Amino acid sequence: MDHKDSTSDMEKRSAQTGVEAPHADVDGGITKLGEVEFKHDLHRGLKARHITMIAIGGAIGTGLIIGTGSALARAGPAAVLISYSIVGFLVYLVMCALGEMSSWLPLGSGFTGYANRFCDPALGFALGWTYWFKYIIVTPNQMTAGALVISYWVDRDRVNPGVWITVFYVTIIFINYFGVRLFGEFEFWLSSFKVITIIGIMIMSLCFALGGGPTHDRKGFRYWKDPGAFNEYIDEGATGRFLAIWSTFVTATFAYLGTELVGVTVGEAQNPRRTIPRAIRLTFFRIVFFYIICVFLLGMIVPYDSARLAFANKQSAGASASPFVVAVLEEGVPGLDHVINACILIFVFSASNSDLYIASRTIYGLACEGKAPAFLAKTDKRGVPIYALGLSSLFGLLAYMNVAEDSKTVFGYFVNLTTIFGILTWISILVTHIYFVSARRAQGVTDDQMPYVAPLGRNGSIGALVGCCIIAIFKNFNVFTPGDYGTWDYKNFVTGYLGIPLYLILIFGFKIWYHRVYSRSSAIPAHSADIFSGKAAIDQQEADFLARQAAKPEGKGIKRIYKKYVAWLF
Repeated sequence: MDHKDSTSDMEKRSAQTGVEAPHADVDGGITKLGEVEFKHDLHRGLKARHITMIAIGGAIGTGLIIGTGSALARAGPAAVLISYSIVGFLVYLVMCALGEMSSWLPLGSGFTGYANRFCDPALGFALGWTYWFKYIIVTPNQMTAGALVISYWVDRDRVNPGVWITVFYVTIIFINYFGVRLFGEFEFWLSSFKVITIIGIMIMSLCFALGGGPTHDRKGFRYWKDPGAFNEYIDEGATGRFLAIWSTFVTATFAYLGTELVGVTVGEAQNPRRTIPRAIRLTFFRIVFFYIICVFLLGMIVPYDSARLAFANKQSAGASASPFVVAVLEEGVPGLDHVINACILIFVFSASNSDLYIASRTIYGLACEGKAPAFLAKTDKRGVPIYALGLSSLFGLLAYMNVAEDSKTVFGYFVNLTTIFGILTWISILVTHIYFVSARRAQGVTDDQMPYVAPLGRNGSIGALVGCCIIAIFKNFNVFTPGDYGTWDYKNFVTGYLGIPLYLILIFGFKIWYHRVYSRSSAIPAHSADIFSGKAAIDQQEADFLARQAAKPEGKGIKRIYKKYVAWLF
């Protein structure tokens, strides 16, 4: 079978099947969206080390260093270990599915482009907009979290949080505006700092567990026996322990959200056929090393019934809310809480910076696919989608809602909404991968021709899809139990589940519009899915990049040592 990249061939095939040919998304080329024609070109300025560290940074956030405390207090150490392990495996399958598609065809529009071309434009439309909604809400929330972290040192009565929010706001816009290279370098070093911090916390936790702290108390598995490995939640006995385990799945899901952001960077990655699969493969080891081991050690050094842990769970952000600070206070290490608070501040800044980047590239991808105003796909000479960045930045002003204390509760409901949007993103990626595998098999592309193949293949994605759907449906089960509102928590019910009907409205609304305009279904049959348009241009870019790299001198000294002994990791 001839796999030449030919848009005209796709158009002929579309005429025969009755399915509209998807628009080509060729970086640096001309894209037609209806009657609008413009030039768009994201620059491939993200190096392999940038991609790897952005992937790591996306997987490490305040959800791990802070959110694990509430899960531990609610369910116990064994329950947290179980939920983080299961959700981590689901995330790994999502990343493998994304890696297979992005290594075959690295599109600037990211996974919204894959849904549009391999599955159904309606899915791409819903996925893109819900993902953008998520990040335009998360970005101001992260800036607010940064202000709350600083309030650990400087009380809000002395300095209004709006001052710190403004500093964060201006800085992240500056970094994003001056090109992907500057963004990549910042995220590389910030993510490197995250890795060092987490490793330091893990070493500290291990030392405390083995009696290396100031108290020389060798804890071991003491807290797994007393107060126990499992806590009870809502009910008593086996039912209470089961509900406790299930409740931590929500916390674990929130902690892992953002791992998929490497899929948004593929359009600006150098040599994506090599760097993206490497980043995906390392995801498994990152999940095991940073998450599983971290929560395992936490369960050894902090009992779930600790009074300090109960206090920390009432805090909004900062060191006072971190369970690892509870461990420090239990051991009596002076000054270390300030060090961890400073580390959390770096975590939050990195998150707000990358969240704005993702928001701008997501709406840019929608514009490239004709699902957002065309001007949002325009870029400047540095390859920055300035209009998409400008629009996404405007929503950062929502952070100033948090200057008034009363609005924190309201804005917290928005955060609950972003969690369901994150799960729906994973579901969409898995559905797209299932269709992609069917399409490439129908069109004669074998596993041997693929740069990267998901280890568990299509069946792995189907299994992960079932798991993600179960979490999405039952993630807010506790709102139906008696609580502050008498019978059920209707406010958290609305914010926890609003994303699902909104997602379905976007999908079926697009389908209805598409059917009225084109008088046919928007679903794409496997044999006519566009898996080749743009591939030849990307192949040529890759060949040119490899040729330039081969022509460079090998380097001496530190560069040679880095290339030989360290670069393999990236």
